[in-house]
Amino acid sequence: MKTTNEHKQKKIADSVLVITALSAVLGLAGCQKEGSAEKAGKSIDRAAENAEQKIEQTTEKAEKKLEGAKESVTDKAETAGQYIDDSVITTKVKAAILSNSLLSASHIDVTTVKGVVKLRGTVDSEPSISKAIEVAKSQENVLSVESSLVVKIMPDKK
Repeated sequence: MKTTNEHKQKKIADSVLVITALSAVLGLAGCQKEGSAEKAGKSIDRAAENAEQKIEQTTEKAEKKLEGAKESVTDKAETAGQYIDDSVITTKVKAAILSNSLLSASHIDVTTVKGVVKLRGTVDSEPSISKAIEVAKSQENVLSVESSLVVKIMPDKK
């Protein structure tokens, strides 16, 4: 009898061992299968990564455009500042020419571009050309003077 009981116990123990092993295998197999929650989680993770990459790319593009805009504004501000400086120089040169007794009767146009004063028109003598250039050069912020002044020959009065 003892042998039969031992045999039954061994058979039960083997059955329990087989059931336990099968349960473990089925449990592991079940863990490896993706359910809808796991699939959704992975999908969300991928979407978040893609969104992060797009945000980084967009931010980089925006930073580049912003830098370009800053440079453009700076260039425009410098140009505007230069224009204002040039118009101030032109005004000062015109005022100095008009206040000079030797040049007051002359017809001199004054323009300034980037600090370079250009004189055009007519004067009554060679010394007037030299004086106009000297007066223009003496003004603040004048870098150089270009002259296209000519002496207008006055007809003799008899």
